[in-house]
Parts: sequence; C-alpha cells; structure tokens
Amino acid sequence: MIRAYELLGEKLKPVSARAETVVWWDLFNPDREEETELEQQLKLELPTRDEMQEIEISSRLYSEDGGHFMTALIPSHTDADDAVIQPITFILSDHRLVTIRYTEPRAFTTFPQRAEKTSLGLTSGETILLGLLEAVVDRLADILERAGREIDAISRSVFGQKGREARKDANYKATLEELGRKGDLTSNIRDSLATLERVLAFLGPKLTQTSKEVRDQLKALVSDVRSLTDHLGFMAQKITFLLDATLGLINIEQNAIIKIFSVAAVVFLPPTLVASLYGMNFEFMPELKWTLGYPFAIGLMILSAVLPYFYFKRRGWL
Repeated sequence: MIRAYELLGEKLKPVSARAETVVWWDLFNPDREEETELEQQLKLELPTRDEMQEIEISSRLYSEDGGHFMTALIPSHTDADDAVIQPITFILSDHRLVTIRYTEPRAFTTFPQRAEKTSLGLTSGETILLGLLEAVVDRLADILERAGREIDAISRSVFGQKGREARKDANYKATLEELGRKGDLTSNIRDSLATLERVLAFLGPKLTQTSKEVRDQLKALVSDVRSLTDHLGFMAQKITFLLDATLGLINIEQNAIIKIFSVAAVVFLPPTLVASLYGMNFEFMPELKWTLGYPFAIGLMILSAVLPYFYFKRRGWL
C-alpha cells in the first residue's frame, strides 16, 4: 500500500501516488508492482525487504543515483513489552521523501494526522523527514518514561519498607520475568537509538544548504537522541541491579529455609539418640523395670530438644 502526501500551506495533504505534487510517498508493506511503479517514477532502485535487514553500515547508509538512502530500526507495538523492532528505510531524492516499512510504528500514524491539521513548518522532504524522526524520538521517550515508572514499581516491590514481612509473599519468579521483559525492551530501544544517531550523522552533511531553522532542528534531534541514550544506560544499570538484588533475595530465602531444616535436625537429634538407646533389646537395662522409667525417658527427650532450641535462640541463629 502506498500513501502519498503533498504540501499545502506547510501542512500535509493526502493525494494520489501518481500526482506530480507528491512530496512524501509512504510505502507500507508494498508489493513488487507498487515498488516497480515508484522506481520508474523516481528513477531510483528501492531496497528490498531482505536488503533492509542487512546490518552493514554501507547497506543502511548510502547515496545512489542522486538519492540518499537511510535505514533505521524503529520499534512498533510498544504498548506492551513485546515490542517488534524492524528496519524502516528513508530515501531523500530531489527534496522528496520516500519511506519503506513493513510495520506500523505509532509515529507513522500520529505524525501525518498532526501535520494535516497543524502547520509544522513543513516545506520539503527534508523537513518532513526531520519531523517524522522527531515524532519517532518522542515516541521512544514516552516508551522509556513508561518503562522507568514500571521499573520503579518493581524496585518498590523488591525493597519493601516493611522488610521481610513485605517480601514473604513476593513472587520472585514473576519479578524476574518482568525484569527480563524490561531488559529486552531497553535493548531494543538502544538498538533503535544507535541506528537513529547514525542516520542523523549521515543526514547532517546533506542539510548544509538548508535554512538555519532546519539545521537547528537537526542539532536538537541529535541532542535528544544522545540524552535518551544516556538515560537508557542508567535504566539498564538499574535493571541489572534489580536483577542481582532479586537473585540475592532468592538466595537469602533459600538459605533461611535450609537453616530451619538444619536447626530442626540438630534439635531432634538428641531425642532421637535417647529413643534409640531405650529401643535397644538388651537383657540387663535397669530402667526397664523402673516405675518412672517411661516418664523419665520422655522428659529426657523433651529436655534434650528444648536445650538446643534455647541455645540457638540465644545465639541469634533463629
């Protein structure tokens, strides 16, 4: 499918893809026929989906036949933690923009809608590209803000102010799974920001002949991407810290359980010894004919269990 837009008073207006005034072609999951038609119209060879997947810098950022080709990883379906990150190619040719994508990031929906209603200072394909990249960066910032709040909530659940009482019913398995999802999300965002930074660095020299406002917008975008990258590093460190802390708490809980079993074994060892002694079948055992022999044996077993218990309690081992 091809969506096409022209500029009308610094706003976007949907038009036919074959119109002469088109300044932005947005190819969403295009078929070969649509690609061929646009290639003939622009006299450019559009990259295939397989070519967009290549990770070499030379395959993602290059100039050919008067067109500048830039591919970045953009996440979509980011309302949950299972974000899908796919490459999207941006092509600038003769002050016109072409985007090729096989996913539906929210920025590609919100930006055209906003640009149709509000004047965003769009004057060419370059300004449309910068506005679109700005919407992508804003969306990444929103995702990181949401992830940051959720990470803070996990931190409060791990380090409850009530200590052991707050954590005794904690589901550490769910916490580890949640931290794993947050780790995957931040990893995807890091990859996206890295490719966006390369795109902006590649785009910079191509905008030297544009207005100061456009160059300032590019500088602001570069600054935003770097700020998000720094914040993402902090979040990654916090996730790692929470992961280590959760694993540490699991070990503490396991050690506490093992300690209880160890103490119980030591407490019941003396009574077991007493019972074993009086369970032996020897002919000459004076206590067997003693009237108070049974209560004596029971009392001795109880005393041999109570004394170690209070000893452990006094030493703080319980």
